[in-house]
Amino acid sequence: MLTICNFFRITVFTLKHKRSLYMGNSVRPKSLFFQVDTCKDHIASALETLRPTTSWERTTAAGQSLDGVLIGGRGFGVAMEALCNYLGSEYGNTFALGLNDFNYKTQMLFTRLMFDFFNVNFACLSFKQMLFPLSTAARIFAFLSGPPDYGAGLLDTRRYGEQYASKGEDADRALLPEQTPFYKDLAAVAVQAGVCVDIFAVTNEYTDLASLKFLSIESGGSLFLYTSTEDSTLPQDMYRMLSRPYAFGCVLRLRTSTEFKPGNSYGHFFPDPQYENVQHIICCDSYATYAYDFVFENNVGFSRNKSDVPTIQIAFQYSVVVPPKELSNLAGVSTNRTIHSLKRRLRIRTLQFGVAENINELYDSCDPEVVLSLLVHKVILASLDEGVREGRVLLQEWLVILIAQYNDALKLVQYNSGLSIRSQIDVAFSQCPQLQPLPRLIFALLRNPLLRFHEEGVHPDYRIYLQCLFSVLEPSSLHRAVYPVLTSFATPDKQAYPRHSLSRAALITSGSPIFFLDAFTILVVFYSSTADPSLPFPPPHDCLLRITINKLKQERCITPKLIFIRGGLDDASVFENFLIEEQDVDGSGLTSVMGFVSFLEDITQKVLEFMK
Repeated sequence: MLTICNFFRITVFTLKHKRSLYMGNSVRPKSLFFQVDTCKDHIASALETLRPTTSWERTTAAGQSLDGVLIGGRGFGVAMEALCNYLGSEYGNTFALGLNDFNYKTQMLFTRLMFDFFNVNFACLSFKQMLFPLSTAARIFAFLSGPPDYGAGLLDTRRYGEQYASKGEDADRALLPEQTPFYKDLAAVAVQAGVCVDIFAVTNEYTDLASLKFLSIESGGSLFLYTSTEDSTLPQDMYRMLSRPYAFGCVLRLRTSTEFKPGNSYGHFFPDPQYENVQHIICCDSYATYAYDFVFENNVGFSRNKSDVPTIQIAFQYSVVVPPKELSNLAGVSTNRTIHSLKRRLRIRTLQFGVAENINELYDSCDPEVVLSLLVHKVILASLDEGVREGRVLLQEWLVILIAQYNDALKLVQYNSGLSIRSQIDVAFSQCPQLQPLPRLIFALLRNPLLRFHEEGVHPDYRIYLQCLFSVLEPSSLHRAVYPVLTSFATPDKQAYPRHSLSRAALITSGSPIFFLDAFTILVVFYSSTADPSLPFPPPHDCLLRITINKLKQERCITPKLIFIRGGLDDASVFENFLIEEQDVDGSGLTSVMGFVSFLEDITQKVLEFMK
């Protein structure tokens, strides 16, 4: 059961057994780990107490006390440092290196804390195991209602404001780096103590997630952002995270054959300080995604010998809690005892790849969703180092170079044909179906808040949230987040077309009365203003459209927000803002905003200049 305590009263439930975790009804609390479905109401009621706290409210409360404890400051860094140090010192502060067999001693620790003094909320679930000689595997849910402004780790939010305009500084570049190394250093402490931190920021003011994010992403956790608890998906997101199975104490290692080697690695993990291409992941689930790019060891490339093919081997070692039913199946004996055992497992995957014989074969093997995923990782790094503007430039240059090389490889431009070079340039990859989605995906990525400018109304905390979210999504999910899927329905029970381009013209020409847009974090059902009034609104729960929506929601790592809109009666701006392929569709009037056709014309001109 969720228990609310102050800083000095921490409720702890512990159980100790060798090689097993006993969860008997006589001693088991209604935990957030095994019977979370019975705690939905408790989770919801506890989260209802959270609300954004403005700087003015904290200033007003400063100096007041509750039960003899002063309130008013938000000492998030102080509280987190104390908790990580406690977990590390109490159970051993070690770092697991390499792939080895372990002896186990497990312990369950469930704590729900409310830090009245620090205005910080925590939910902590922890598993301990013997590991050289003892290591921790703990997960902390940290709820933050605004920027830390007390003690170690306090953040100066004055850097967000009009002063950047007066100083002539680039806000898109100035607000992305962290302003203090405190939380990055604390992440290293958390990883050494075996602590994974998930941050739930419930705030409508600048909180500087650029500094806070390291504590979550480098410890293998997630970062969530909500402007308020009202009409948010926070309870559902938390319930999903607590309901699905996890692996703990993970070590991921990648190695390759001699011709090439890993370049950059991407994902929410902590790189091993001693060994290359070894990552430590305190906690992960089936949605966790990690990406790598590779470089050649020399300028020779891959061998043409068919017996010597490029090879990648991935080793993943992790711990899981095995339920009694699985234990009895493994041992061949039945038991009525509710015993859960912590098992250490090792999975090794060896992959071999063919080598393309020519450029056409290389283009045909392209997976546009995977390419998009790697581009997003790279452009996030570029934005952090050089700013959003430079990230946009590098992304467009990549597309220009790809189109130029494609036209040159297929010899599409004939300089002596008498035709203008510009008219011969193929920017749509018409002769390569696998590459055809890329220009539209690059255009959508440039229009995404991830890469839009500060003056266009993109809040820096929201940009950081998107960076953290996009960096863990698998390619097909990231595709929807960047370029949403728009489907039309003739009736709630009959699909009309499976996919449309994101334009008003597509809506008009289709003639369909109902449209369903999947933008990964948002699901929108839009009824056209010309739709038959007899069509049920909202769609019935047993219709095909609702079944599709429910299936998508079940498959998501986070809970998408569902919105129903009636054209001509409701505010349709949420839906129309996703129709990005037309000029000034969002009404911003900024010169940086262009439709897809104008974008292709601009790229064509850049390709022409590059080829000359």
